[in-house]
Amino acid sequence: MTALDAISIITTKRDGGELSDEQIDWVVHGFTNGVVADEQMSALAMAVVLRGMTRRETARWTAAMIASGQRLDFTGLPRPTVDKHSTGGVGDKITLPLSPLVAACGAAVPQLSGRGLGHTGGTLDKLESIPGWQADISASRMREILADPAIGAVVCAAGADLAPADKRLYALRDVTGTVESVPLIASSIMSKKIAEGTSALVLDVKVGSGAFLKTEDGARELATAMVELGTDAGVRTVALLTAMDTPLGRTAGNALEVAESVEVLAGGGPSDVVELTLTLAREMVALAGLDIDPAEVLADGRAMDHWRSMIRAQGGDPDAALPRARHTEIVRAERDGTMTRLDAMGVGIAAWRLGAGRARQGSVVQAGAGVEMHAKPGDSVIAGQPLFTVHTDTTEAIPGALAALGDAVTIGAEKVAATPLLLDRIGI
Repeated sequence: MTALDAISIITTKRDGGELSDEQIDWVVHGFTNGVVADEQMSALAMAVVLRGMTRRETARWTAAMIASGQRLDFTGLPRPTVDKHSTGGVGDKITLPLSPLVAACGAAVPQLSGRGLGHTGGTLDKLESIPGWQADISASRMREILADPAIGAVVCAAGADLAPADKRLYALRDVTGTVESVPLIASSIMSKKIAEGTSALVLDVKVGSGAFLKTEDGARELATAMVELGTDAGVRTVALLTAMDTPLGRTAGNALEVAESVEVLAGGGPSDVVELTLTLAREMVALAGLDIDPAEVLADGRAMDHWRSMIRAQGGDPDAALPRARHTEIVRAERDGTMTRLDAMGVGIAAWRLGAGRARQGSVVQAGAGVEMHAKPGDSVIAGQPLFTVHTDTTEAIPGALAALGDAVTIGAEKVAATPLLLDRIGI
């Protein structure tokens, strides 16, 4: 008979054994309800880091975390549901133009997003820079918006009752050195995504200096695990590996990225942001079973119409002026040449130091803070030309941001080849 107590479960995994379905269900339920102590779950998490989990264990662990709370149900909507999740990067504003674009193509997009921590920006922080916009809405209101043919997309905060076991476990892993585990990372992401009730999911797994995962091998392992979890749960899932050595677009910040996203929806914007938006949109509409070209929908203004309706539906004013930082400073090139490197992590740290990000959950961010990039790798520059404009409300933050930017950029004599955005595709 399988032992159902915390110590037996910890020692089974510590010694390299497989946990049974009953053991996984018991320990996740017990942790959620306070029967399993934090130190016991921390010990089990460390055992998982060291010993790993099989595909069956990981799938059951994910299912148990979903079962710890509410699961949203969008069956019966008049349009197919599909979502996107990014593992996070610098200048990664793609959700903002992508959600209304895919909605304009005929899908319902229930996008549960988060806030930034450290050098990676948070989608909710960006949208909260729009006057009046609200991140917290009820499940019934979500359904109303998704069913409305003029809107069809929601970007909001996950409720406290969505996979609550994951929220508690994530907080423990953060302070016990147990973050770096593919089964735990994959189950954390996918428990929330499956619980939100979407029928199909596209994963944007970032690779490079500005990403959580620095190597293609590590990113591919995580992407494969997440695709397996989605497939096992009946969610059509595809993962794209995309480059994050260089920031996306020309801005890193909150209101700055909203403005750039609106440029994309208006038919302009940086070419890399447009390319990745369309690449992900094509994957999403294909999974949703829709026969339509997102490029046409972006070009004819329908995506912009859905953006404006989406912002209004959550209390925002799409015509309101966005917040601007009180102080700006321009960083100029010291020599002629070609920009050969713009390190995403350095730009992300600069934006964070300027006030665009937070050091701990719950801290307040500056809506107008961030970095504008006036040149990207491959661009020719001349001495005295602006390379960056930094934005902040706190002048004392500028020296630290400038130091990070100085370390992030290289001006050389040689030309550099363009790096492809799309590195690999895993799934259906």
